[in-house]
Amino acid sequence: MIDFFIKVKQQFQQNLPFVIYSKPNIDKLSGLFQKNNQLYLTNNFNEKGFVFAPFDAKQVVLISERESELIEIEFTSNPIIKNPKYDTFTDELAKNNFENLVKKAICAIENGSFNKVVLSREEIINLPNFDLVSLFEELVNFYPTVYTYCWFHPKIGLWMGATPERFLKVIGKEFHTVALAGTQLFQYNKDVVWGNKEQVEQQFVTDYILETIKNLTSAVEITSPYTLKAGNLLHLKTDIKGRINEEATLKQLVLLLHPTPAVCGFPKKSAIDFIIENEGYNRSFYAGFLGEINKNENLETDLFVNLRCMQIRLEFDKIQAHSYIGCGITKDSNPENEWQETENKAMTMKNIIL
Repeated sequence: MIDFFIKVKQQFQQNLPFVIYSKPNIDKLSGLFQKNNQLYLTNNFNEKGFVFAPFDAKQVVLISERESELIEIEFTSNPIIKNPKYDTFTDELAKNNFENLVKKAICAIENGSFNKVVLSREEIINLPNFDLVSLFEELVNFYPTVYTYCWFHPKIGLWMGATPERFLKVIGKEFHTVALAGTQLFQYNKDVVWGNKEQVEQQFVTDYILETIKNLTSAVEITSPYTLKAGNLLHLKTDIKGRINEEATLKQLVLLLHPTPAVCGFPKKSAIDFIIENEGYNRSFYAGFLGEINKNENLETDLFVNLRCMQIRLEFDKIQAHSYIGCGITKDSNPENEWQETENKAMTMKNIIL
């Protein structure tokens, strides 16, 4: 394990691309360490390696297995026993701006522009004592039940995250995906009750996925919605699985599904247009997807949505974490509640950096 993290530090110091990651509830760390600093892209998803895609998915970055050293080690997480932090400071300007954005979205929904839109914002936090390995170890130990990662390319930047949402898993011609929406804080000794707003939001995602993939798949099965715990948050989740038609390709399925209503909205085109015109910043790789493609002889692909993430930047001699958080807006949304949901989600990263 020590050698693994020494390799991470050396790779970062040499300004060479790498990704390290841990899958949910699996005691293993995996790393791909690229041997040069070239920027590789995938156009057809036929390569082996690890992809990192932005929200617009126009250029999907690839850390190629052929051009990298693959290292996998056993790693048993050491869950951090401490109470989740709750930020007591409220940025009133940011709160007011976001609530106004939510109100604008609700008006657009009432006028028939779309049924749902996912709005997000950015928080910037100084990291005076930044250490990449220590931060990643804390991330893995704090969130062993979700997908944790650290991704670096000198021509793109440094990203970390702990995402609860699988985007797509494919083994041979069998696929698995999920519909995930609705959020509330986990509270001990309290029954979980989901309101109409969250149930409707989750159903939008499920219906969209089923409609989108119907011409590429068969034998599709879905579960009833159930509650998923991710850190100190709860979400509504539906599992979806089936078979990919023989003539269909991985690329077709990925680009049809992305972005789902869980990170964009519905209908897709009008929701994306609203996001671009009104959010006021570039999402970059937030709400994109990442993960292994065509691994081992089974050509296993396992992709996750890039949520609960941050980009770490050096700006004006300061190392800062740019954290990204969002929430789904429907006609039943309450602007103040939506702000609070983003505050709750922001604590996923703040729990390890504050």
